[in-house]
Amino acid sequence: MKICIFGAGAIGGYMGVKLAQAGADVSLVARGPHLAAMKEKGLTLIEESGTSTVPVTASDKPEDLGPQDYVIVTLKAHSVPPVVPKMQPLFGEHTTIVSGVNGVPWWYFHKLEGPLEGTRLESVDPGNAQWDGFGPDRVLGCVVYPAAEVSEPGTIKHIEGNRFSLGEPDGSKSERAMALSKALASAGLKAPVRPRLRDEIWVKLWGNLSFNPISALTHATLDVLCTDSGTRAVARGMMVEAQEIAEKLGVKFPIDVDRRIDGGAAVGAHRTSMLQDLDAGRPMEIDALLGSVQELGHVTQTPTPTIDTVLALTKLRARTAGLYE
Repeated sequence: MKICIFGAGAIGGYMGVKLAQAGADVSLVARGPHLAAMKEKGLTLIEESGTSTVPVTASDKPEDLGPQDYVIVTLKAHSVPPVVPKMQPLFGEHTTIVSGVNGVPWWYFHKLEGPLEGTRLESVDPGNAQWDGFGPDRVLGCVVYPAAEVSEPGTIKHIEGNRFSLGEPDGSKSERAMALSKALASAGLKAPVRPRLRDEIWVKLWGNLSFNPISALTHATLDVLCTDSGTRAVARGMMVEAQEIAEKLGVKFPIDVDRRIDGGAAVGAHRTSMLQDLDAGRPMEIDALLGSVQELGHVTQTPTPTIDTVLALTKLRARTAGLYE
């Protein structure tokens, strides 16, 4: 089984080290100083249990790696459409693309029973770049739970979590899903195959949709924005609007809004990924986390006044920083 991780930053690098340690035939696509460090001295993973370094096959040229059985995409959502043509050498007749990207996935309506089956989302897949360039039948969904960071080029620091939930768009327990689940489990990762992966997508999105932009606008950590009465109310309003959209699409939420916010507060003084990106001068995942939900509001004819307001403010904040066009 050949596995390529495309976008071997924090999460992709963490997964890559664990697979390499388990003896998997894994390769990584990265760039810049991070790639140079991996080529020179291997990829280092810092975990609570200790630090390890493994030699890895890494390149910025997919054509050097050839066709794969699985291509696991762990880029930021906005970074994927532009590199679809570059990824083509990785695809063989039976290659599976594992979409480990935050937000509403571009394939969301593929094989979703109902009148919206096949609907495409411009906010996360402008010009149908992924739908046409990958083909939705190749896709296996993935909800990423671990937290990690690139502490320096070639070094990944694992913070928490080891679960990567997998799911077919049609909810089946396919052979390809079970095979990848087994490979990830052999690497010490949890990889359950879920019949209703979209439910998990929305529970994670609930937090990303609200906590991320509010933190970018206020520079508050999770414990503060989830307990301050004003920002908690804004987050709650966004979640309620998102829940109405999701339930119209058949999603079932296993917890309620207030428990989800309390869960965010329990994480503690955590700076969200969007706040980290803003401070580091990196593009933020605005369209995948907010624009997509606004678009789904239009699709389902659901008003989203709170989401609309926060999205407008977040876009302007990003444009002011030169991070959004």
